[in-house]
Amino acid sequence: MDDLFGKPDGPALLPADAPLAARMRPRTLEEYAGQSHILGPGKLLRRAIEADRLSSVILYGPPGTGKTSLARLIASRTKSRFVELSGVEGSVADIRKAVGEAAIAALNGGRTLLFIDEIHRFNKAQQDALLPDVERGTVRLIGATTQNPFFSINSPLVSRSQVFQLQPLSVDELVTLQQRAIGDRERGLGELPVDLDEGAARHLATVSDGDARKCLNALEIAARTTPFGSDGRIHVTLEVAAESIQKKALVYDGTGDDHYDTASAFIKSLRGSDPDAALYWLAKMLHAGEELRFITRRLVIFASEDVGLADPLALPLAMSAQQAVEFVGLPEARITLAHAVVYLATAPKSNRAYAALGRAEADIASGRTLAVPSHLKDSHYKGAASLGHGTGYQYPHNHEGAYVPQAYLPEGRTYYEPGDQGAEIRIAQRLAAWREQFEGPLKRT
Repeated sequence: MDDLFGKPDGPALLPADAPLAARMRPRTLEEYAGQSHILGPGKLLRRAIEADRLSSVILYGPPGTGKTSLARLIASRTKSRFVELSGVEGSVADIRKAVGEAAIAALNGGRTLLFIDEIHRFNKAQQDALLPDVERGTVRLIGATTQNPFFSINSPLVSRSQVFQLQPLSVDELVTLQQRAIGDRERGLGELPVDLDEGAARHLATVSDGDARKCLNALEIAARTTPFGSDGRIHVTLEVAAESIQKKALVYDGTGDDHYDTASAFIKSLRGSDPDAALYWLAKMLHAGEELRFITRRLVIFASEDVGLADPLALPLAMSAQQAVEFVGLPEARITLAHAVVYLATAPKSNRAYAALGRAEADIASGRTLAVPSHLKDSHYKGAASLGHGTGYQYPHNHEGAYVPQAYLPEGRTYYEPGDQGAEIRIAQRLAAWREQFEGPLKRT
């Protein structure tokens, strides 16, 4: 090809009976959907490809996010032989054969890109067999994995590779891919008179969970199995789409009122301490294909905003749930979400810390900014003592109970008042005892 976005000189077209997702593989980075966080203008991977300075790479991400397609594009852009092995079926002998052929090609000035799909399926011996030739540059390795490479791939191989994480495609990106396939007469469904309803396209995109392969293949099933209408056209409706992907179409728009209304009902059920209602709204969101990150993000926010210090374990539990959901994925992630939802719904509630911050912010926005008292100023640099910085500061750990009454604000302001739920009862007792010891003009009342 002439440049990164030029006319492709890739492989010949796949047979017409090949799956739509395979036929519609991008031929240039311009056609590649998603992953703007690593392939957008100026991003590291994009720069490395454009400059042909890419070393060995591990592409990590869920199925259908474009790992194989990206490897093929890199091979095409760098004018390299593309050799593909499978971590499921490949052996050490296959690796040695591929490396031997690469060495011969190198004698004639050729370069080889060795792509290993599901590289985490290789055992330690197989992964170790790659190391010498990766180190020497006999092959440029691109490994693809759906599992965290820092756990599933040998450390020496990871250390010799750049790791790039691919994200699930967004609903809008999957809708764009469907529209492209409908209009492509050469590789897609353009030879068919297909009318794809917007609701149908968004349903296929939503329930595909960011998987382009699943989305496009479901679209092909819908287009090729739907009879012609009276107008001679194939109408892919929401009902047809739901049947083609075998998932009921709920009245749920992932970006519209249904999305926000359901999320609102979910949070309000948690806040109202109703685990049954919260589980129902969770089930609806999962069935409709809501993004898992949206759900876990709301749980993390809720843990601080509504549970707060009434149960200090709520936030670490919500964060652990977020990490577990990312690590496990569906369908098992449902178990973790149920665990977190029931815990948060039944936890004692307090928004006192959050409300206290709001009052402090309001003071800063509406009044003068308070100066830092001299005894609290940094005293660790030469000349600080001559300015009086740090003079009079009392180190709490030198006092009984690690507390000494001293002013930390130049005015006696009180923002945080603990509630009477859960752990805040004990916090209230401690604060009352500390404040009782404080005397003087800055005593808080």
